[in-house]
Amino acid sequence: MYLRTLSNAHQTRRFTIHKLEAAAGWEVREEQDSRVVRSALLLDWHRVERAQMAFAREAAKLESDGWTDYSTNR
Repeated sequence: MYLRTLSNAHQTRRFTIHKLEAAAGWEVREEQDSRVVRSALLLDWHRVERAQMAFAREAAKLESDGWTDYSTNR
């Protein structure tokens, strides 16, 4: 549903949101390199929208700082 992957030198940041099949909700996840920084199960669509906007702002900031976006679905 939402995936942004950005890289700078040897660092990677990944922002993902996907609908969970078994549960009525979405998993929101932020990763730095191979480490999960934040992971949450959200049941309210409005919280998912806010998380997506926060991810988009962070990705835009990283891009302005010189990070490269390797995402295919912006």
